[in-house]
Amino acid sequence: MKIMIKYVLFVFLVQMSFSISAQKAAVNGGKQEYERFSYVKTSEYLLKVAEKGYVNKDILEKLANSFYFNNNMQQAARWYGELFAKASGEVNPEYYFRYAMALRGIKNYESSDEWMNKFIALNPNDSRAKYFESNKDYISDIESNSSGLIEVKNLDFNSEYSDFGTVFNGDNLIFASSNGDDSEEKYQWNNQPFLDLYKVYQYEDGNYSEPVSLSETINTKFHESSAAYAPDFKTIYFTRNNYFKKRPKEDKSGINRLKMFRATLNEGGKWSDITPIHFNSNEYSVAHPTINKEGTRLYFASDMESSKGESDIYVVDINEDGSLATPVNLGESINTEGKDSFPFMNSKGDLYYASMGFPGLGGYDIFVVKDLDSKAAFGNLNNIEVSNIGKPFNSNADDFAFYQKENSEEGYFTSNRTGGKGDDDIYSFKPINCSQVVSGVVKDANTADLIPGAKVILFDNDGNELESVVVGTDAKFAFNIDCNKAYLARGSKEKYSTDEERFKTSSVQLELGLNLDIALAPDEIEIKPCDDLAKTLNIPLIYFEFNKYDIQYVAEIEIQKVLMVLNQYPSMKLDIRSHTDCRASRQYNERLSDNRAKATRQYLINSGVSADRLTAKGYGESQLVNNCGCEPDNSSSCTEFQHQQNRRSEFIVTSFKGESCYK
Repeated sequence: MKIMIKYVLFVFLVQMSFSISAQKAAVNGGKQEYERFSYVKTSEYLLKVAEKGYVNKDILEKLANSFYFNNNMQQAARWYGELFAKASGEVNPEYYFRYAMALRGIKNYESSDEWMNKFIALNPNDSRAKYFESNKDYISDIESNSSGLIEVKNLDFNSEYSDFGTVFNGDNLIFASSNGDDSEEKYQWNNQPFLDLYKVYQYEDGNYSEPVSLSETINTKFHESSAAYAPDFKTIYFTRNNYFKKRPKEDKSGINRLKMFRATLNEGGKWSDITPIHFNSNEYSVAHPTINKEGTRLYFASDMESSKGESDIYVVDINEDGSLATPVNLGESINTEGKDSFPFMNSKGDLYYASMGFPGLGGYDIFVVKDLDSKAAFGNLNNIEVSNIGKPFNSNADDFAFYQKENSEEGYFTSNRTGGKGDDDIYSFKPINCSQVVSGVVKDANTADLIPGAKVILFDNDGNELESVVVGTDAKFAFNIDCNKAYLARGSKEKYSTDEERFKTSSVQLELGLNLDIALAPDEIEIKPCDDLAKTLNIPLIYFEFNKYDIQYVAEIEIQKVLMVLNQYPSMKLDIRSHTDCRASRQYNERLSDNRAKATRQYLINSGVSADRLTAKGYGESQLVNNCGCEPDNSSSCTEFQHQQNRRSEFIVTSFKGESCYK
């Protein structure tokens, strides 16, 4: 019996020894793969250990990060949760943010917000914390920017591997793909073949040819991706791994960086003269180029020394000889402490890019900055409004590499959302045809009697007149309009005040259409001196875009109402008072508001109003209508809408029928 007990004990000790040895081997193997940025293999090693309960803070951090970096948010959320539940000692604040992002990735937005609040408590000055703090209702904002009138299609040429990033070169669609030789050396980060640039031809029926290599001279055994063409299509910029003598070259941290290259088309139609961009470096990455319509500016992503976060968006001027000037960071209004990458400049000058720093639905979300290219041309890169473009472009997964065809509403984007063919897939998008009818009657605001002969004009959201009609004896009007758009209908008739109704159509087809009645009040309004004209005659205040004083389309519609009143009452005199929000210096805001007041006055003068009937003055930020004051550094947590309430011009009656209101 004693011999048997000793034998059993011996076997147990041997098995335990093997178990401990295997655990140590798995942990060491996982750590080694982690240091090599081989995150798929890291997960395989450390998961074996963690599933058996053998964990510590270091193992949990590396395991959670390995899933996070490979976009497995289900597992990342699980193991970040384990980290915070079991780890002793302080945890890096960045892991609070990553845990929040992982929870967004599985649509657990309530828990994600809780961990973002914890991240804010630890890092209140981080821009990601500030953006979340100032817009905790971000889900509602994203929903309001979303559209059900976009058709999204997963393209047939997507592979089981990563396919992303698109640009058109004539009839060919260029994109990056890992769909190469599976037997060759793999990229250790995700254990997939290296990326190459491919092209497909788009047929008239919308289908695509089989992918073929873009160029034997551009593609190598390592990564190539993210192409951009000069307007004449004779110069191409693209992203490539940093390598030397056919081997990857690493920086001081062991990271193989990305570089941007340029090639030109020779007389034989082949890409040649491949040269690196002068601001490439072995110590940071330069990647994902896009060029504006005129070919004068190139935008790209980089984590160079002046970067705010993990990667930032930059712009660089393209000189007339094709050389590049010095890159400029697009600034903290666009870039965050997180990842900001994959820029695209459309033909209108709007910048689309992917960010993990602004509140979104999960992973990378796609954002837009309207008219950014013209602002970059004048160096006006402060306090820019960034908007999440909403669904169906954005999801709880990574959504990035937005591309829009020139002068079109169609295009492409990339996503690793559920339901794809592989890792990252390319999706096409185009608007869905949808129309509605808006109809109504024009009636007396006091008696509800019909008003035959009234004129109704339909405007789009930019103030462009679309259609007009003079109503008949039934006072009815009707317009055919598009879905999911904003409009303005203006009714008018002699001896009645003008009435306007703003409305937005639904995102789905309405069987019964939209009903909109216009009520005109008899022209018997008593105007009292010193009254606010906007209140007396129901004229909205004029609002300005940030840092601008030119009259925009929407403001022009409102000024037209002021003009009609001035024409109706030739003896009336007005004082135009313009105001700014708190951002920028007080002196600058006083000049800006004065320019706004003078621009409004000049518009009315150009429209035929005598100059001696109008005075104008700017008051800067001295008369805010809300609590959106700024800190000494001109920062504020208010939303863009709250700031816009302060950027206004108002109209005060100073004299009427020869009687001054100032006695």
